[in-house]
Amino acid sequence: MEVLKHECGVAMVRLLKPLEYYHEKYGSWMYGLNKLYLLMEKQHNRGQEGAGLACVKLEANAGEEYMFRERAVGTGAITEIFAAVHEHYKDLAPGQLNDPLFAKANLPFAGELYMGHLRYSTTGKSGISYIHPFLRRNNWRAKNLAVCGNFNLTNVHEVFEEITAIGQHPRKYSDTYIMLEQLGHRLDREVERLYQKCEAEGLRGMDITHAIEDQIDLSNVLKRCTPGWDGGFVICGITGSGESFSVRDPWGIRPAFYYADDEIIVLASERPVIQTVMNVQVENIRELNRGEAILVNKKGEWHISQIVEPKENKACSFERIYFSRGSDVDIYRERKRLGDNLVHPILKAVDYDLNHTVFSFIPNTAEVAYFGMQEGLNKYLNKLKKEWIADRSHLLREEELEQILSMRVRSEKVAIKDIKLRTFIAEGNSRNDLAAHVYDITYGSIEPFIDNLVVIDDSIVRGTTLHQSIIGILDRLHPKKIVIVSSSPQVRYPDYYGIDMSRMNEFIAFKAAVALLRDRGMEYVILDAYQKARRQQTAADSPLVNYVKEIYAPFTDEEISVKMVELLTPAGTQAKVEIVYQTLEGLHASCPEHPGDWYFSGDYPTPGGTRLVNEAFIHYMEEEYLIN
Repeated sequence: MEVLKHECGVAMVRLLKPLEYYHEKYGSWMYGLNKLYLLMEKQHNRGQEGAGLACVKLEANAGEEYMFRERAVGTGAITEIFAAVHEHYKDLAPGQLNDPLFAKANLPFAGELYMGHLRYSTTGKSGISYIHPFLRRNNWRAKNLAVCGNFNLTNVHEVFEEITAIGQHPRKYSDTYIMLEQLGHRLDREVERLYQKCEAEGLRGMDITHAIEDQIDLSNVLKRCTPGWDGGFVICGITGSGESFSVRDPWGIRPAFYYADDEIIVLASERPVIQTVMNVQVENIRELNRGEAILVNKKGEWHISQIVEPKENKACSFERIYFSRGSDVDIYRERKRLGDNLVHPILKAVDYDLNHTVFSFIPNTAEVAYFGMQEGLNKYLNKLKKEWIADRSHLLREEELEQILSMRVRSEKVAIKDIKLRTFIAEGNSRNDLAAHVYDITYGSIEPFIDNLVVIDDSIVRGTTLHQSIIGILDRLHPKKIVIVSSSPQVRYPDYYGIDMSRMNEFIAFKAAVALLRDRGMEYVILDAYQKARRQQTAADSPLVNYVKEIYAPFTDEEISVKMVELLTPAGTQAKVEIVYQTLEGLHASCPEHPGDWYFSGDYPTPGGTRLVNEAFIHYMEEEYLIN
C-alpha cells in the first residue's frame, strides 16, 4: 500500500536498582540506556521523521545537571541521538567508562529513568522544535517536566482556551506544547499544595523539598487535565524529581503495553517489542487499559490508577491491519483471519478457476494476510478433492487419483518492492514515470493471457500506488484478469487520532462515490449533505451527525468498488481489473477486541472526530467541489 504517516511510538525505562547492580549483573551500567535504544529501534516502523530521548538522574547534588534531553530529525534520528549521547563518553579512560559510580556522579544520561519517542508528523509541521520529548524547566526539581506522546487531540483549541483563561501565555500553538503547559501548570499547583502542607507541618528548606518529592501524586495532575482531552492518546511524562507516568485515552484508541519485575519497568507502544527486548513471555506483559495510567514514584514504587472512567472500547483496528508489527502473537492470527475471510469473494472473482489463477501479495505488510488467504484456499481445495474422490471412488484409476491429489493453489512471488528507489523520486514532470518503478515483477511467474493474477494488499487508501505503479507493472505479465484484494474494508473517512489522512479528497472511495453521484445525476445529495454540515456548525448543542455518510449511502460496496477500478486503472491496461474488499463484518470477526472502525464506517468514538470530518467535508466543498 501507499505509505501512511501514522501514529508515533513511545518507550519508557525505569531502573529499580542502583547502576552498579546492572554493571555487575549485565556487564554495563548502560543497561537502561541500551534497553531504551532497543525499544526505540524495534519500533522504527512507528516513526521515521525524528526521534528524541530524555533521562533523569536521581539523587544528583545541587548545582549538578539531573535532567537530559537529546533530539534529532530524519530517518537516522535514532542512531543520531544515541551517537550524541555516546559522544560524551568517547574521551573517557576505560576505568572511568566502566565505573558506575563515576558515571553516576559525572556523566550525562547516566540515570535511572529514560523516555524515548519516535515521530511521524500528522500535522505537516516539521523541524527539531516539534520533536518530542518537550521539556519544561524549573529550579524546583519536582516542577521540571518532560512529555512525549503517541496522540492527536481533536480539541486543541479548547485546551488552549482553558490555559489562556487562567493567565498562561503559550509561545507556540502546538498540541504537545499546549499539553505540556497544561500538565506543567497542574504539576506546579500540586507541588505548591504540598509545599503549603509541609510548611504548615513545620518543615523548612530542603526538608520541604524532600517531603514534596516523597509525597507528590501525579494522578492528581492527570485527573485535572485528561478529562478535557478529546482524541486518541498515550501520553508519557517524567519529572525532574524522578516520578513518571503513562496514561491511555478512555476509548483505548492508541495502544500501550508494560512489563515490570524487581529490576526494571518498561513501557512501549507494541507488545512484541517488549517481548524481544526483555526476553519475556507474552503472558508477563500487560496492556494499559482504557483511561488508566501507570504511575511510578521517586522510590520506584508503581501502581495502576484509573484516571478517566473508561468509555466504550474503540481500540484502533488499523493497528491490527497495518500499523503494528505483525510479530505480535494476536496480530499475526488476526491478519491471517483477515486473509482467510476473503477466500469466497476471491474465488467468485476468478470464477472458481484455481487451475488458471496465481496468488501473490503486495510487499510487505500484506504478507501475513496472504498466508491466511493461502490457508483458506487450501482448505477449499482439499474439500473439493475429498468430494471428487468420494464421488468417483469405485471408478478412479491411479493416474486420475494422482491428478486430483497433485492439484494445488498456485503461489508465486510476483511483486517486488524496490524500497531504495523511493529515495530518488523527485517532484515535477518525472515523478509519475519514476513512481511507476517503485515495484517490480517476477517475469515468467504466470502464463500470459491464460492465468488470472490475484494480489492481496492490506488496504487501499488513496489508490495512488495502484494507479501509478502496481496495476501497470502487473499488466506487463499479461494476465487475463488482475484481482486486487484488500484485507481491510473500503477506507472512506479521515482519521483525527494520529494518522496522516485528514482530507476528503485523499480517499479513492470518496472520489468514487462523488463520481457515481455525478454520473447518475444525483449531485443534490452532495449539496444537501454540505448544507446540513454547514447548519450543524452554527447549531448550538445539537447532536453531532457525520453527514459525509450520506455521500456513500445510495450505493452498495460493490458499486463503489467498480467505480474505483474505473478511476484507478491506467489507460492502456489490457487485463480486466477487479477489486475485492474485506467487509466490516469480516473485520470485526477477525479483530474482535479492536472494534474502532471509524475509517471504514464513519462512526467516530469522540465528538471531536465527528466535528472534524464535517469540517473536512465543508473544506472540500468550498475549496474544490463548488469551485470546479
